[in-house]
Amino acid sequence: MDAPLKIKLNEDLRQALRSGEQLKCSVIRMLLSAMNYAEIARQATLADPDIIGVIGKEIKQRRESIEAYKNAGRPELAAKEEAELAILQVYMPAQMSRAEIVELVKKVVAETGAAGPRDKNKVMPKLMPLVRGKADGAEVNSVVSELLGG
Repeated sequence: MDAPLKIKLNEDLRQALRSGEQLKCSVIRMLLSAMNYAEIARQATLADPDIIGVIGKEIKQRRESIEAYKNAGRPELAAKEEAELAILQVYMPAQMSRAEIVELVKKVVAETGAAGPRDKNKVMPKLMPLVRGKADGAEVNSVVSELLGG
């Protein structure tokens, strides 16, 4: 059985085809293709958390492309990537604020008994499954480093 998010993507693709939204069709097709590649690699169907991981990877690629295009003086290509990014972000869960991340990190630090920068390897494995798809990994890493004094 397909995951609810995959069903929603297929429904949105049909709707975009009917309404003639070419960019949205293209982005959703690319996303479904990336999901199929992930399913082939894992030899299993993807659940919603796995699909969110694929979407997160695609979002990260778009952000890197936007930065590269802006640095290369190609605003028209950066604008296209930004439009794709906006479509992809619709399918992500609500992102955690920095304050929410700080509270969660404090909780995990207390649970693990982490005391300094060397204990980061105790905190991160417990923390990342809790924030996957809801917060940028680089920001989480920065908050952990900040709170552990690293």
